[in-house]
Amino acid sequence: MMLVPVWRRSWRDAAFVGAWMAVNPVVFGKPAHERAWSTRAMLGEERWIEERPMDAAMAVNAAATVAGVGAMVAARRRRAVPAAVAAAAQMGLLLAYWELMARYHDTRHGNGAGRGAR
Repeated sequence: MMLVPVWRRSWRDAAFVGAWMAVNPVVFGKPAHERAWSTRAMLGEERWIEERPMDAAMAVNAAATVAGVGAMVAARRRRAVPAAVAAAAQMGLLLAYWELMARYHDTRHGNGAGRGAR
């Protein structure tokens, strides 16, 4: 989604993406429980950002950022295959990062293996 404005060189598309990024946290209310993997990942990320430990998650996040920048550069040059490969790498790294964040939440929340999810 974030590559579309760069690929198309469209300020209008960038405004839509920016608006979605701004309203996204507001659109979705507080979850009913913390059993879902995605909920645990987001809560773990919030805590991780506050504590900022130098751990594997930092490296995975940095690698995802590099892949994202590579995807943006490839999209700017309108190179479809490199943009798609870099975007896929970024998404894979983000999923790995979110798994680390879910684990971070679980270990900081006192129950180690999660809260009944999986």
